[in-house]
Amino acid sequence: MTGHQEPVIWLRRERAAGGRPAERSRAEITAAAVRLADQEGLEAVSMRRVAGLLGTGAASLYRYVATRDDLLDLMIDSTATEYQLVAPSGDWQTDLLALARQARDIMRRHRWLPALVIGRPALGPHGTDLLEHVLEILDDHPAEPARKLEAFALLSGVTALFVQSETAATSAARHSAYLRHAAASGHHPHIAALVAATPSKPQPSEPFATVLAGALAGVLGSPTDHV
Repeated sequence: MTGHQEPVIWLRRERAAGGRPAERSRAEITAAAVRLADQEGLEAVSMRRVAGLLGTGAASLYRYVATRDDLLDLMIDSTATEYQLVAPSGDWQTDLLALARQARDIMRRHRWLPALVIGRPALGPHGTDLLEHVLEILDDHPAEPARKLEAFALLSGVTALFVQSETAATSAARHSAYLRHAAASGHHPHIAALVAATPSKPQPSEPFATVLAGALAGVLGSPTDHV
């Protein structure tokens, strides 16, 4: 037997019934949580810390947000307000790649976001607006509706993975710098030989667009498939 599951937070009251008049809004609580995550990482986000930023007690926050998972869902959805949704141009691939570049910039600003997009995707009111925009871009596309939904999920997921890869590459570059330093010291001949035998490989001019275009073509077909 499965336990009772609460509906998503957007299908529940803005605040618990009864008690004192409302002091905060979900939007204020969400904004404080996002600021905290941006500054200190997602691990720092707790009801107690967010309440402290708002100058109130953690218990009062539970009148608006039942669990930390609810707060994470609100945080994910709030980042969708940062998109600039322009009218479709008629070229679905160009429009989706432009949207993905915005997603990459948003995820770079909020380093905690990619892991949440991959691990616990949430679709609230702002995310729903983004989905509506993607479906508008694909309105004349002959793909099945399920394929269009897959394209929407893929756009977010591939972008999140790419940003995570960029972050890992930056960290790896720092460690590579030390490895080269160690190789040059003369005390590690095998490491020096390894470094000398590892050529620098040129990277594609825009691997993000190349990878994402290929993934979208896999789900929807390439633009020339439907000419």
